[in-house]
Amino acid sequence: MTETLLVIDDNEAVGTALEILFSMEGIRVLTATGPEEGLALLDEQSVDLVIQDMNFTADTTSGEEGRALFHAIRDRDPDLPVILFTAWTDLETAVALVKAGAADYVAKPWDDERLVTTARNLLALRENSLERHRLAEARNASRRRLAERYDLRGIVYESDAIQELLATACQVAGADVPVLITGPNGAGKEKIAEIIQANSAVAEGPFVRVNMGALPADLVESELFGAEAGAYTGAGKARPGRFEVADGGTLFLDEIGNLPLASQAKLLRVLQTGEFERLGSSQSHKVSVRIVSATNADLSQAVASGSFREDLYYRLNVIELAVPALAERMDDVLPLARFFAGADQSLRTDAERALLAHDWPGNVRELANRIQRASVLSAGPEIGADSLGLDSPSAPGKPRGGDMPRAEAGREAIVAALNRHGGTVARAARELGLSRQALYRRMDKYGIPRDSV
Repeated sequence: MTETLLVIDDNEAVGTALEILFSMEGIRVLTATGPEEGLALLDEQSVDLVIQDMNFTADTTSGEEGRALFHAIRDRDPDLPVILFTAWTDLETAVALVKAGAADYVAKPWDDERLVTTARNLLALRENSLERHRLAEARNASRRRLAERYDLRGIVYESDAIQELLATACQVAGADVPVLITGPNGAGKEKIAEIIQANSAVAEGPFVRVNMGALPADLVESELFGAEAGAYTGAGKARPGRFEVADGGTLFLDEIGNLPLASQAKLLRVLQTGEFERLGSSQSHKVSVRIVSATNADLSQAVASGSFREDLYYRLNVIELAVPALAERMDDVLPLARFFAGADQSLRTDAERALLAHDWPGNVRELANRIQRASVLSAGPEIGADSLGLDSPSAPGKPRGGDMPRAEAGREAIVAALNRHGGTVARAARELGLSRQALYRRMDKYGIPRDSV
C-alpha cells in the first residue's frame, strides 16, 4: 500500500519540491498551504506522516501557529508522526514540541538525503505500530469471543501463551477424553483443570481434587477406590473413594507422577473399564468419571526409567496441555499482581519494576504470596518494592554478568541479549533490566525487526 505524506507549508514552492522529492521514493504527497487546509485533508484522507511548517502568517516568527497546528494534529491522531520545519527562531519551540511528542525537527533549507532517511524511518515505525495495533485488536477480539463463549473461571492473564492454552483447553473440554496438564509447580495447572470441568459435558457434576503427592503410599488405594469397614486398622466404617464421589463429574489427579506402581495398574483398569473394588471388598462398582491429571514431572522419562507404566501414560495423555512457567509469560505478571492486590491497593512504579525483574521460580503461587505479604506490610494503599521482599535488581549503570550497563544498552547489547535467549523477548528484557514493552520500544528505535530474532 502506498504511503501518504502530508506537507503543510505556506510556501507553495516547498510543497512542490517535497512532492517531487518523495514521489521519486514512491511516496504519495498531499500539500496544504495553511493549518485549516491541512487539517481538512487529515479529516478526509489517510495520512502516514506530516511535515509541517512553524509559521504561516507573513512576518510571524513566534512558532505559535505551528504549536497550535501540531496539537490539533495530535488531537486527531496521537500516534501520527510529525516532522517540524524550523528556522533558528523556531528552534526552542520545536524542541519543546519534540518533548511533547513530535517525531523530529528539520531546519530549512533541508538536506534531501537526511529528510528522506528520517521520513523513511518514521514511516517504517508507523507501519510497525499500525501492525501491532491491528494484531492487538485481533487478539482482544479473540479474547472477547473466548470469554463470551466459555466459562474461564475468572482467570487473569494478558499473554498470548495463555490465550492459546485457553483456546485449546476450551476446545478439548467438550470431548470425553483424558487430559494431561503439564507444567512447573505453582504455574496454574489446577485453574486449567477447573476450566476444562466448567466447559465439559459434566460441568454440573462434582469436581474432585486429589493431590497424589500428598498421599502416603499405603493410603492411595483407599483414597481413590474407597474401603470397607475393617479393611485396615482404623477403618471403622465403609468409606467411598474419590472415584465414587466424582461419579458423573471430573476427577482431577494432581501430581500423577507420584502414583506408586502398584496403584498404577488399578488406576489403568478403572480408566479402561470404569470398574473398581473398594479395599477389602470383591464387589465391583462402576462409575462414569472424566479424568484430568497433572504433573510437574517428565512422565515420558519416568516411563523410560520404569517408574511409570507406559500403557497408563498413553491412557492419561490423550490430550496434553502445557502450562508455561510465569517467567515465560511475563506479560501476565502485572495483571496478576494487581488482581492479587485487590481494588484497595495499587502498585508503585518501583514495585512494578521489581516484579518484572524477578525470575519467579515459584511461578504464580510465589507471586500471590509476595503480594499477600506486601499487602500486610504496606503502610498505605500503595505497594512499594521494599515490601515485596524481592532481591533488588541491579542499579542503573551497574553491569550484570559482563553485559553493558542498563542505561547504556544500545543496539548491539539488545541484539546480543536477544541472541543469547534465542529471540525470547521477555528473557532478554529481564537481562537488560527493561520491561518487555520498553525493550520493544528500543527495538523499534534501533530498527531491530521483531520478526528477525
